[in-house]
Amino acid sequence: MRVLVVNAGSSSLKLRLLDEADRTAAAADLPAPRGHADDAAVGPVLASFGPIDAVGHRIVHGGRVYSAPVRIDAGVRARLEALTDLAPLHQPKSLAALDVVSAALPDVPAVACFDTAFHAGIPPEAATYALPREWRERWDLRRYGFHGLSHAYASRRAAELLGRTVDELRIVTCHLGAGASLAAVRGGHSVDTTMGFTPLEGLVMATRSGSVDPGLVLWLEEHVGLPPGELAAALEHRSGLLGLTGTADMRAILAREEAGDPDATVAVGVYLHRLRAMVAAMAAAMDGLDTLVFTGGVGENAPLVRERTADGLGFLGVAIDRDANRAGTGDRDVSAPGSFVTTLVIAAREDVQIAHEVRQLLGA
Repeated sequence: MRVLVVNAGSSSLKLRLLDEADRTAAAADLPAPRGHADDAAVGPVLASFGPIDAVGHRIVHGGRVYSAPVRIDAGVRARLEALTDLAPLHQPKSLAALDVVSAALPDVPAVACFDTAFHAGIPPEAATYALPREWRERWDLRRYGFHGLSHAYASRRAAELLGRTVDELRIVTCHLGAGASLAAVRGGHSVDTTMGFTPLEGLVMATRSGSVDPGLVLWLEEHVGLPPGELAAALEHRSGLLGLTGTADMRAILAREEAGDPDATVAVGVYLHRLRAMVAAMAAAMDGLDTLVFTGGVGENAPLVRERTADGLGFLGVAIDRDANRAGTGDRDVSAPGSFVTTLVIAAREDVQIAHEVRQLLGA
């Protein structure tokens, strides 16, 4: 089965056609200003791809409605749109991509694959906020988690690299990119994660704040008079590494830290402090740790971040071989000889995970 994977970004529409061996048979990144690609451009590109047997759409939010992939029809499309309030920045872009691709391929089965689905089964103690019951029930307030497609793939791939089944492993997957989150994966299932009701919770990210005291946000609203829209924009787009240093580029920040820049030094310290603490929290959710995985743009390409993260996790049995960590490419083991925990670097392949889920659902 040749599966077209559709991933709608903030300014581009990414199309990847994977063959039956998950090799990339064709690819295109189309401009999508404000999340909308040119309808007239999509059809010819897809026609040039050759045979397409199924389509897999990355959808950020499935809410409580969808905890697994689902074949898309008019009813599913309407329910996805009804979930827009839970992901107002992402859901409209995904739906716009769904509509334009479906118009070009009306007779090809399409499947929605969700970033939240992998975390849908986390236990109540990890999913529940200590808020009034009437709030939680009326508005479905809970920790949803995100990056589930990346975490699911990374944990499956880790087991494959180790020659073991995912059922027997306790894995912390670190998806570190512009957005960043961790997942505690025990027996192939997510049992905790760092993002919550929104992608703002958890780690320090490129432009997102990560977790902050909600009282601080309330104080800014009440005493400074900042309106909710301004608060939301600042927490989402002007905080994180950007807020600490003026740039969201981890490579530039690490170079500035090495040159003695005090803002960069603080920023890297804050980033690593939160990262190490939350890796330990994920391990605690599983009563231990067998494998630590780094994936995503920073996770794959910043050996210094991996090294310094590991340096603070020796008490868990994590140790990295510095030479292996700074050399090599592709999926690899960078553990120090004899370390209790295996540390892996794995390329992020949400497209492979989506194709896998499409084939499972359609029975191919």
